[in-house]
Amino acid sequence: QVQLVESGGGTVQTGGSLRLSCAASGRTFNRYAMGWFRQAPGKERDFIAAINADGDSTTYTHSVKGRFTISRDNAKNTLSLQLNSLKPEDTAVYHCAGTLRIGVWTVDRAYDYWGQGTQVTVSP
Repeated sequence: QVQLVESGGGTVQTGGSLRLSCAASGRTFNRYAMGWFRQAPGKERDFIAAINADGDSTTYTHSVKGRFTISRDNAKNTLSLQLNSLKPEDTAVYHCAGTLRIGVWTVDRAYDYWGQGTQVTVSP
C-alpha cells in the first residue's frame, strides 16, 4: 500500500507556471504506475498525465500536451507535474494517483491509491 500527499498548488496569473509534487510513502514506489488527474468545481474528475513505473513511458491528455510535463524520481519516492503556460481553464484541484497495474493508465478506475489533492487557481 502507498500513501500519497500532493503539494505545490497555488494561485498564478495566466501564462504562469507551477510545479506540483506528490510524495509517496513506503519502499515500493518504483512498482507503481502513477497519474495526475484534476477536478474543477461542478465537473467530473479528468485525466491529465500518466507515467509508468520505470518512468520511461508517459501520456497526456490533448489539452495539456506541450504545456505540462510529468516526471518521477523513484530514488526520492516523488512524482512531479510541471505546469507551464497556465490558463484559467486549468483551475482545479489536482490529484495524484497510483496503481500496481503495468503500463500507463488514463482512466481513474485503474488507480487504487489517491492523494487528497492540491488547489491550482489561474487568474485571468
